[in-house]
Amino acid sequence: MELAKRKFIFVSGGVVSGVGKGVTTSSLALLIKSRGYTISPIKCDMYVNVDAGTMNPAEHGEVFVTADGIETDQDLGSYERFLNQQLSKKNYTTTGQVYLSVIQKERQLYYKGRCVEVVPDIPEEIVERILEAGKDSEFTIIELGGTVGEYQSVLFLEATRMLAKRLPHQTIHIHVSYFPFLKSIGEIKSKPTQLSIRKLNESGILPDFVVARSEKAVDRPRFNTLCQNSNLTPDQIIFCSDVGNVYEVPLILEQQHFTEKVLEKLGVTDVPAPKLDTWKALVEKGKNLTEPALKIGVIEKYRNVGDYTLADTHLSVLEAVRHASLHTGQKYEIVWVNSEESEGLESQLANLDGIIVPQAWGSRGYEGKINAIKYARTHNIPFLGLCYGMQMAVVEYGRNVVGLENATSTEIDANAQHQVIHIMLDQVKKMQNKEFGGTIRLGAYPCKVKEGSRLYDIYQQIEISERHRHRYEFNNDYRQKYEETGMVFSGLSPDGTLVESVEIPEHPFFIGVQFHPEYQSTFERPHPLFVRFLESSIVHTKAQ
Repeated sequence: MELAKRKFIFVSGGVVSGVGKGVTTSSLALLIKSRGYTISPIKCDMYVNVDAGTMNPAEHGEVFVTADGIETDQDLGSYERFLNQQLSKKNYTTTGQVYLSVIQKERQLYYKGRCVEVVPDIPEEIVERILEAGKDSEFTIIELGGTVGEYQSVLFLEATRMLAKRLPHQTIHIHVSYFPFLKSIGEIKSKPTQLSIRKLNESGILPDFVVARSEKAVDRPRFNTLCQNSNLTPDQIIFCSDVGNVYEVPLILEQQHFTEKVLEKLGVTDVPAPKLDTWKALVEKGKNLTEPALKIGVIEKYRNVGDYTLADTHLSVLEAVRHASLHTGQKYEIVWVNSEESEGLESQLANLDGIIVPQAWGSRGYEGKINAIKYARTHNIPFLGLCYGMQMAVVEYGRNVVGLENATSTEIDANAQHQVIHIMLDQVKKMQNKEFGGTIRLGAYPCKVKEGSRLYDIYQQIEISERHRHRYEFNNDYRQKYEETGMVFSGLSPDGTLVESVEIPEHPFFIGVQFHPEYQSTFERPHPLFVRFLESSIVHTKAQ
């Protein structure tokens, strides 16, 4: 698309990380798209990591994987869930990618022998990536990771300033900032946001809008103080206090005519009405789900960090359950079960209506996952294993049904006799050479579904496509023994060599998949695998 016809929206954050930039970006992108425009969202992360794949989930949160195979920040998952739109590698950039690209270009004489400098060459590379990512869209919305005032964000803010100077009537800046509520004095404070805006001003940026995030609604005195001290008018401030359902946020922004204000600022005069009827109906349905709440157990090991627990280590799984609940109409409750704590495990599992074992890495807490899977299998509790969860289901079945004593995974014990899960052949050399980042099986791959299986009944297709993130697989040397004892391999790679799905036909619902269906679930289009899992959980709770 011709550059003169394109619009650019930058979104930065102030005061604290996790303030809600991703949800704000997703919501505004949805509201613009609902008016018939094309939009491309981009996440800029300040990390020197090339991608998010090597980051500890207990530190960084969940990693999201695009269909074309890049491991990204979870905000790309948020964009896809809101927009119902598949994104790609171009929609994600990091400081590491930027520097790596500039260095590679320098080695290739791209700069024609001149001195390559941090400024302006790094910001210019960022601008180039932004322009490339949104070249086919009318609107590009760019979320800047981190918090204004951090040293690592300086170059991205400089890129923002440069692009705004070149395209002054095509670029705006939105600052999402936090207003803390101090319980000791019973007051919301605007000073942190004032200081954050001043930091933004020091970078040559005056925000066009401020989204005021807070636990409670910002009142008139704080509102007036912010306007007075930050050179803002009342129309430039949008309020967004905490809500129980993030999918309400677009409707809250719409009530304040945020999209119209943004488009007007960008010179768009003829603004169509939004098409949000389906969205509104789903939000309303979410407020009236049927009781009693299903108890869905998630067997995990990444949430506990120090004295606190993280809410976003399995975000895509939680959202996929939320989406499916809107289809079934049944309320649910997530019950977290720490796989490292074996004491009292059975008493926790006994009250569950469904059990999910999500992705994980390494040996820590694996026995707890295996014990939970065994409980689900032997007590007819609906079970869904995702990636590592499928692998541990294979290990449990091998130990207790096939009769393979101490069956395990190479990832857990590379010297064990029965490694029913082993490393993929193409990964062996990579591991030996310590080629860890971006080398595992990533992105969307086809899967051939066995007719007559439960998986086929769910998908109603012979061939499906799902996203992957793994370097271990089922060991085919054991396939016959598993089939002889009742396990069905319901999904295989088209050449029949890679096991993509296992199930136990006589169980009410026992499915493990090597792929990640949670990555493709969206608010308006829940994933059928999660829908059927919840439906089975409803049957289970009614049978009690």
